[in-house]
Amino acid sequence: MPVQVGGSKVADPRPARVVDLSPVGDRSRASSKKNRRRHKKADAASSISPMQRLFDTSREVFANSYPGFVPPPDAVARLSGLLNELKPRDVRVAPSMSVFKHADPTSPPPVTYLHFYGSSEFSFGIFCLPKSAIIPLHNHPGMTVFSKILFGSMHLKSYDWAKSLPAGSNDNALENSDGAGARLAKVNTDAVFDASSETVVLYPENGGNLHCFTALTPCAVLDVMGPPYNRAQGRDCAYYSESPYSCAGDAQYSWLKEVHSTFEMEGIKMEPNFIV
Repeated sequence: MPVQVGGSKVADPRPARVVDLSPVGDRSRASSKKNRRRHKKADAASSISPMQRLFDTSREVFANSYPGFVPPPDAVARLSGLLNELKPRDVRVAPSMSVFKHADPTSPPPVTYLHFYGSSEFSFGIFCLPKSAIIPLHNHPGMTVFSKILFGSMHLKSYDWAKSLPAGSNDNALENSDGAGARLAKVNTDAVFDASSETVVLYPENGGNLHCFTALTPCAVLDVMGPPYNRAQGRDCAYYSESPYSCAGDAQYSWLKEVHSTFEMEGIKMEPNFIV
């Protein structure tokens, strides 16, 4: 690429010339060894499975994670980029699997979680939702979560706790004064996502830490989260109901109240096809 120098373009500077003083035979053997090493490295890199790359990258991104931990931007970009490239076959899921079927119209479609790995620092797995299945509104206390839809489409609605009252609000507090224990939250996302959508990342304090999923078609969502839920540390999953909150402006708000939920998922521990 030409370089601008003093108002005129000049050609790229040529690299300094390096003279190899070793005998020709030695140079040939050295070159051959270098080529073999390059091929071995290239073959090793290409032979690493997508699941192995996912595990290795997740472990690096969430190394020494703790409640409230937020990975640096370059780490977020690296893991998001890897997830964006994943295909269903890479993680052994397909729409034809029984977990995406639901034949009983008298009961709500069940959600199945395929658990691949879990530690105190991070975990990852796949949520399998038949058409019309719902994961109710819930939180992720102190967690950073990467979510990627592998196939299908779903409606995602997410919130963050409001830090201030909306402009023109008649209320004077972020918590409902009727004693119901509701708290004001601001809508972060209210849209439909599919496999062409990029990875969604939520953080401990923003990015849509509270969210709910509604499957418009059978769909699979891969989640990488850290640190995982931990009931002993007071970071269990909480569910919420929504009540409308009227205010001027484009921003949308709701009152969210923690509620008891009977929602359950079937968990299946998957045999890892990667080295831990």
